[in-house]
Amino acid sequence: MAISRRKFLGSLGAAVGATTTGSLTKAYGAANKHFNGYPGSSGVLHDITKCIGCRKCEQACNKVNDLPQPEKPFEDLSILDKKRRTQAEEYTVVNQFSAREKIFVKKQCNHCLEPACASACFVKAFKKTPAGPVVYDESLCVGCRYCMVACPFEVPAYEYDKVLTPRVTKCTMCAPRLEEGKLPGCVEACPREALIFGDRKELLKIAKSKIQKYPDQYIDHVYGEHEMGGTSWLYLSGQPFESIGMREDLGTTSAPELTAGPLSAVPIVVGLWPVLLTGVYAISKRKDKIAKEEKEDALQAARVQANEDMNKKLEEQREKMTKEKTAAINFEVKKALEEAAKEKEKEAEAGEVEDSEEKGKQEE
Repeated sequence: MAISRRKFLGSLGAAVGATTTGSLTKAYGAANKHFNGYPGSSGVLHDITKCIGCRKCEQACNKVNDLPQPEKPFEDLSILDKKRRTQAEEYTVVNQFSAREKIFVKKQCNHCLEPACASACFVKAFKKTPAGPVVYDESLCVGCRYCMVACPFEVPAYEYDKVLTPRVTKCTMCAPRLEEGKLPGCVEACPREALIFGDRKELLKIAKSKIQKYPDQYIDHVYGEHEMGGTSWLYLSGQPFESIGMREDLGTTSAPELTAGPLSAVPIVVGLWPVLLTGVYAISKRKDKIAKEEKEDALQAARVQANEDMNKKLEEQREKMTKEKTAAINFEVKKALEEAAKEKEKEAEAGEVEDSEEKGKQEE
């Protein structure tokens, strides 16, 4: 359930008071100690060399998350010709790259061990769970979209088309399914085992074993082991990661370590939010009022025009009917006159015959 504007502004008002004591610094400031992940945390290993670009993972993700159907069916692989990123209604996408041969790479939230989105979120709408997924609580979200700016992988998306209840959306690693003991939808649907789910530490062992066993097939690097402090989504590739659209300039420092200093100032920013949002709200309300008036004027003009068009059509119909009626009457009158004339001619001819017969009798 989305938080109401009144509750939101009230909570921000309370936050202003909290800034005077510095309590928010402790609550929302990032830590400067590196985190190696929860024991037993799960993850997914994506072996890019095995991916065939079938989009079964996209279809499964769409189904298990009850997302709207795309314009083009999942069987249409022509969509792979263009590079895509995750969207509000697409939690995962497969992109195609060409090197010596076609390469397909699945993209979704990487579920960082220390997520940048959670570090940037001052209301803690994002959090890393001990099970592995990075989850989102829409009831806490205030729509600031700092998470979208912070994410180095450009994953979180915003529902811009939902004016009243917009959310930030992204892959959840099927957290509800994991709680039920099920596999993530994409992993379950993959026909080539390009996606493997399991304990992150075990997945790292599997990945490194593959590299050691097939050194000519894989780059000697497990992407996600250390990038941005480590991620729960890991990758194996036969091509340099940079050549298949993956950043190699991120370093190994986690987002919270990088932002520990700047985020200590977040409480001050929070304190300014009520003033800012009050102004934004007033402007928004005025825009809504103007838009409503313009809409009513447009509807009134449309109604007037519709009445004029209807009256014009009725008048044209009346004239047409009058002409047709007059023509019909004239036709019937003409027909009656012609019939009367014919009857008169017949009577005249009959009279002449009788006169002729009478005259013949008299002569006899």
